[in-house]
Amino acid sequence: MTFQFRNVYWLWLTVLTLLLDQVSKQLVAKNMQLFDEIPLLPYLNLKRMHNTGAAFSMFSDSSPLVFVAIGVVVSVGILIWLRRNPRGQTLVAVALSLIMGGALGNVIDRVTRGYVVDFIDFYIGGWHFAAFNIADTAISVGAGFMVLDMLLEMFRKKPQAQPPAANG
Repeated sequence: MTFQFRNVYWLWLTVLTLLLDQVSKQLVAKNMQLFDEIPLLPYLNLKRMHNTGAAFSMFSDSSPLVFVAIGVVVSVGILIWLRRNPRGQTLVAVALSLIMGGALGNVIDRVTRGYVVDFIDFYIGGWHFAAFNIADTAISVGAGFMVLDMLLEMFRKKPQAQPPAANG
């Protein structure tokens, strides 16, 4: 039995995501105090926030170790999935790599800080979306790519209409 790496080459995207996430969070942590806000565009601020929960601060009373364990389990599962994923399924490999990079980026925060640094504040008028970071963006984009791949797969498997038989 030979060991095949199949999609391991996509892990560069995981590493890049992880690096961008951690460098951006470090810059925010070093240069901004909690709740400091820097306007960038009429609908976008940098605003340092701390998230002790899951997405949108859900389950914020839970121990950081719960989220660390979930992130590690998800990452191991993604490594297995990447290993088993057919080589030609690029969109799935990209999606999984982004999700794993984001998950590990937030795991690192929870292990080193006990919370996740969020800093992207998107708003319209007085309504603000929950603050997020590059790891969250990578997870969301990766999940979107997974949905897109499923939709494309449905269209690929859809039976094609047969032309009518010629009479004659």
